[in-house]
Amino acid sequence: MNDILDSLGAAIAAGDLPAGETFTLGDISSRWQTSRTVAREVMRALEQLGMVSAARRTGMTVLPQERWQVFHSKVISWRLQAEKSRAAQLSSLNQVRLGIEPIAARAAAEHATAAERAELIRLSNRLMSLAAHPSQRVGEELETDLEFHASVLRASHNEMFAALAPSLLAILKGKSIYGSRKRDPVAGTASVHAELARAIDKGACDAAEELARRILDTNRAGDS
Repeated sequence: MNDILDSLGAAIAAGDLPAGETFTLGDISSRWQTSRTVAREVMRALEQLGMVSAARRTGMTVLPQERWQVFHSKVISWRLQAEKSRAAQLSSLNQVRLGIEPIAARAAAEHATAAERAELIRLSNRLMSLAAHPSQRVGEELETDLEFHASVLRASHNEMFAALAPSLLAILKGKSIYGSRKRDPVAGTASVHAELARAIDKGACDAAEELARRILDTNRAGDS
């Protein structure tokens, strides 16, 4: 089912199945040689994501982008996969991150627990180590960077920031996989990550906000 869902979702995200296009459960069953039960599960998943609407006589109709659940990680992933929509998706995510992460860093400096502060220090130290001595394990730099930024969002103790973490951090994974000019996920900012962790640890709210913004600005400059 997941393969079928990914294929259809990616086709819609890319515009290969444009808004207004219709298809049926039978079309899905025939194309992928699968049961109508599986086809129905795919339909329901796409409905939940706001990408199609279903009607008894017309089957499924592709909905315009403004109806999609654009913060859902699957929708983000499909839009990043498609060359047609990748630049717009990266730009949108960059803007959302720039609006949220510096404020989350300020809140983390004010509200993080001792354990959360220690974890940020640990992760920033690991990023510094990886910058000096790249890991032989593929993806460890990206994994550590993702966890650092997710930890900042959680440490803000703003439940809405924390809930957005998977969506906001999809940009980091997308840049690494889909062709940022600089594929290094830390993009030369390991030392700034370390400064940010220390600022949060010390409760330096202004510095934390400025450093989080500096990380994002540096990464955006690296894509130009």
